[in-house]
Amino acid sequence: MGLRPAPPGATVNAPRSRAPAGYDPSAFEPFAVTVDLAVFTVREGRLHVLLVERGQDPYRGDWALPGGFVLPKESAGQAARRELVEETGLSERTATALHLEQLRTYSDPDRDPRMRVVSVAYTALVPDLPEPRGGGDAAGARWMEFGACGPLAFDHDHILADAYDRVGAKLEYTCLATAFCPAEFTLGELRQVYETVWGVVLDSPNFRRKVLTTPGFVQAVEGPRRRTGGRGKPAALYRAGAATTLHPPLLRPEGRTA
Repeated sequence: MGLRPAPPGATVNAPRSRAPAGYDPSAFEPFAVTVDLAVFTVREGRLHVLLVERGQDPYRGDWALPGGFVLPKESAGQAARRELVEETGLSERTATALHLEQLRTYSDPDRDPRMRVVSVAYTALVPDLPEPRGGGDAAGARWMEFGACGPLAFDHDHILADAYDRVGAKLEYTCLATAFCPAEFTLGELRQVYETVWGVVLDSPNFRRKVLTTPGFVQAVEGPRRRTGGRGKPAALYRAGAATTLHPPLLRPEGRTA
């Protein structure tokens, strides 16, 4: 989470000079506001999450989600992108282009051992991000395979689990999966994205039928087909269609784990 000593103005209390008559800010215990980011990508056919190695106490040397304090003159969203740049070495251009979706707020009084900290968490599922490098108060940064990265510092295992549920649901009702395929792809390559993120084995004929009957999901590409290995015939190629949401949604099956 990249916690540092809370900067001036980082508490929820307004300065005394701004307080209206009859209101006493000192009657409320101050606390800090931070951001945490759960950023996923698919690398070499496996789901990975972006993590940083903490360079300061508490949890020095442990892995955590990137993040940090919201500064006095920035929004939570601005803080999230700034911390992503500072702690992972990703460029400002890359961080600005990411679609970060606000996940939820985490406010357990004991989630940070030093003081009361409320965190606004964000998540994203993105393709083709470069290798990160540690910066700021992070000793290192890396893409780590999801499911092989715990335990994390603070309550970040909880945040990561919630974020995973959110991105899995996004594949059900959006066309996000096509962004993880080449410009021209087979339905088998598209199915692999779903299987990787969901951790399930999908029935190939049923998946094909659902994709091809969903308006605007994919568009057939004219020309030679692509041989995908094995003894089967070459597979037809498709590109992403014009749709952004799926009607009806492509629901994940239950009880068919990979």
